[in-house]
Amino acid sequence: MPFERSNALIVVAKRPAPGRTKTRLSPPLNPEQASQLYECFLNDTLDLIRQVDQVQPVIAFLPAGAEAYFHQLAPDFDLLQQEGPDLGARLDNALSACLTQGYQRVVIMNSDGPTLPWRYLAQAFTALENGSDVVLGPCEDGGYYLIGTKQPIPRLLREVHMSTPTVAADTIALAVEEHLRLHLLPVWYDVDDAASLIRLVKEVGNGDQRVAAHTRRFMAQHFSDDWLY
Repeated sequence: MPFERSNALIVVAKRPAPGRTKTRLSPPLNPEQASQLYECFLNDTLDLIRQVDQVQPVIAFLPAGAEAYFHQLAPDFDLLQQEGPDLGARLDNALSACLTQGYQRVVIMNSDGPTLPWRYLAQAFTALENGSDVVLGPCEDGGYYLIGTKQPIPRLLREVHMSTPTVAADTIALAVEEHLRLHLLPVWYDVDDAASLIRLVKEVGNGDQRVAAHTRRFMAQHFSDDWLY
């Protein structure tokens, strides 16, 4: 198997739609702005993934029928429709689908952190290559931005109540119970409410101009200098 076929990096994504995308950012944004900003997050996340060497990039998308949108957005990515009644099942199904296709290491991430250092993604594969069974990227809110594995891990995904402050802790506890070798990546943050948006605005304003280019352009067009105040 060629090396590039050994690693799959999946990003979970939804086609942006006003009133359905990033609703917790309204206010301070209106629904159209929240949808547009999420599309910027998604584009920046795709650019992060493109910086990781020797992986097959994949978009696990919703809703059904959105293939044309995502193919136009990222023709260099494979597409995989999300399947399952809840987030845990959809994550498990996406990971299992790539493992079934023959990938030896599969990492799945969200698209809510446009300034996430791309090196964290590379570190996830390095950890799996070096003997870890599971790799987890915890978020400051108690969730996680990334999980990766070399084997099916249905309990870690299907038996954890998602979207709670204990998602990462519950996942770690199950990994210990399953006797899995777990590697933790550095903590990062998701942008999903007004407070984290303000944090992102400050980070982008003070950070490397090459980071989160799509998000940076959106902010320059829509946020005035006194927006934070």
